[in-house]
Amino acid sequence: MAQAPLSVAVDDEAVAIESIDDELAAEASDGCPRLQQSELCTTANPSSRVVREILARVGDKWSLLTIGALHDGPLRFTELQKRIDGISHRMLTQTLRGLERDGLVSRRAYPEIPPRVEYEATPLGRSLGEPVFALVAWAGAHHDEIAAAREAYDGDREAG
Repeated sequence: MAQAPLSVAVDDEAVAIESIDDELAAEASDGCPRLQQSELCTTANPSSRVVREILARVGDKWSLLTIGALHDGPLRFTELQKRIDGISHRMLTQTLRGLERDGLVSRRAYPEIPPRVEYEATPLGRSLGEPVFALVAWAGAHHDEIAAAREAYDGDREAG
């Protein structure tokens, strides 16, 4: 299956890559071959542990929804909680702390009475927006297929 050309920004200059596979298969400047896509999350990748840690942070639903909600600008805690349906106060607090620790969200406290705190996606956090929104679009586009697969699976399990 041919992949569509991909464009990425390098030092504010767009660079076209014919396909992700071609780029990953290319040799690095040190002459070492790069990993294929299928090897990126396996033990063949020396930094797979770090990759797994990062994916665990940005791959959970609350982190994705929080990054998405903060993409367009800063929000106070209660505004953010209202925008993320179903998240508890405790879970939002934990999510924001983790995202702040990883440099994806910044927290700004204002010296006012009552205290005011705002959360905002950092440039690194905003750079995560494109893949997050692509994943959301993918989920929306394939919702019916996934629902049908679940029904078929559940029907097979009940019959068997």
